[in-house]
Amino acid sequence: MSIAASNTSMRVPAGFRNLLEGLAREVLREQPTDVVAFAAQHFQKLLEQREAGGTDPVAWGAMLED
Repeated sequence: MSIAASNTSMRVPAGFRNLLEGLAREVLREQPTDVVAFAAQHFQKLLEQREAGGTDPVAWGAMLED
């Protein structure tokens, strides 16, 4: 079954590219055996930093992309 192409254009949310690049960098540095669990821990740390009043990696990444 095929799906016809759509004219809908999708945009990557601001800061998303920066988040993924940061994750990729850490995965390459740490070489975890379970990448999914590592990613969950990575994003949990970022969330805790944001909630503690630290930097918001999404906002910071969005500024870099502009």
